[in-house]
Amino acid sequence: VRRALELGLAAVLLVLLSPLILVLMILVRLTSPGPALYRQVRLGRLGRPFQIIKLRSMARDCERHTGPTWAVANDGRVTPLGRFLRKSHLDELPQLWNVLRGDM
Repeated sequence: VRRALELGLAAVLLVLLSPLILVLMILVRLTSPGPALYRQVRLGRLGRPFQIIKLRSMARDCERHTGPTWAVANDGRVTPLGRFLRKSHLDELPQLWNVLRGDM
């Protein structure tokens, strides 16, 4: 029952919020070079790897020279739009797709 509820809610939210997600993707593309979506391998239930999908909030290839590092307060790699997306948690909306797929 829980999974059916999650699927139904994620599907409805994804349909309702898809225009907003599309606008945000366009804004990300217009305000910084690179793809609008960010994908990263994470570990899910029972340690199963999956690709999480988020709106990109940092500059493209920002870890190319430093390697992976944790984000810190006033991180220079975060774009101005990305700062807003992170504060409002709008960068997380594409994860509804991960919920539909059963990754989360």
